[in-house]
Amino acid sequence: MTSLLTIRPVTPGFAAEASGVDLRQPVPPALAAEIDAAMDRYGTLVFRDQALDDPTQRAFGEALGTIETSRATVDVEQARLADKTINDISNLAADGTILAADARRRMFNLGNQLWHSDSSFKAVPAKYSMLHARVIPPRGGATEVADMRAAWDALDAEMQEKLRDLVCEHSLLFSRAMLGFTEFTEAERATFAPVRQRLVRFIPSTGRRSLYLSAHIGRIVGWPVPEALALIRDLMEHATERRFVYSHKWRVNDLLIWDNRTTMHRGRPYDDKRYPRDMRRVTLTDVASTLQQAA
Repeated sequence: MTSLLTIRPVTPGFAAEASGVDLRQPVPPALAAEIDAAMDRYGTLVFRDQALDDPTQRAFGEALGTIETSRATVDVEQARLADKTINDISNLAADGTILAADARRRMFNLGNQLWHSDSSFKAVPAKYSMLHARVIPPRGGATEVADMRAAWDALDAEMQEKLRDLVCEHSLLFSRAMLGFTEFTEAERATFAPVRQRLVRFIPSTGRRSLYLSAHIGRIVGWPVPEALALIRDLMEHATERRFVYSHKWRVNDLLIWDNRTTMHRGRPYDDKRYPRDMRRVTLTDVASTLQQAA
């Protein structure tokens, strides 16, 4: 069968640039299968020069899986985008102006600069995230992605055995508290109540294991909190060594896709008080809680 994609690796074994397709057009099953296979191999794909709008970005997501429809943010009633399948990853208020320096949503969004996995704080976490660049600042604002499969493989056998069956609690309350953001409403605290996820995931389509780390982790089940957080911090330092990380410098109309089951990511700082940055994300949900999936 003739390939519909051209793949060019940008790091050894992790992250690749995909070309040869216009994602504004309907995605046939054969192309969706090729993208899935490339994601299994590389974990992260870059599609350049994809002039998507919200409907075409949503349609592309739907061709690959089921889209999340709940937004994990504060002040959801002030959302800038009407389409709940599109996540607003920007520094813009509902009227299109740059968020004030002391805006509550800006303070909350600073948590995106921490290493994390999207929706690990949901009972059924995310599979793919698809982030599209509409407006970018003149400097800064890169997105970094870390390969959690390679990080797992690099651990010695004794540490792997120690981690293999551990279960962690994830919540947005935990990650935002790391930055001193604790002003949640009672409704938000209920929405962001901790959920349990495996610390080590098995990916059936590849037969590989992956660390499932995130800034959203606040506890390890059955462990004293200080001991748990000390271990998680050591693992985060290991898993984000430069040898495991791809740094993406954005161009307008880039679409970056990462697999949340096998990667972590973070946004890098930029002058968000001066320059607008309009990024929009479609997020695909996984099939079940990690606790229901094979260890």
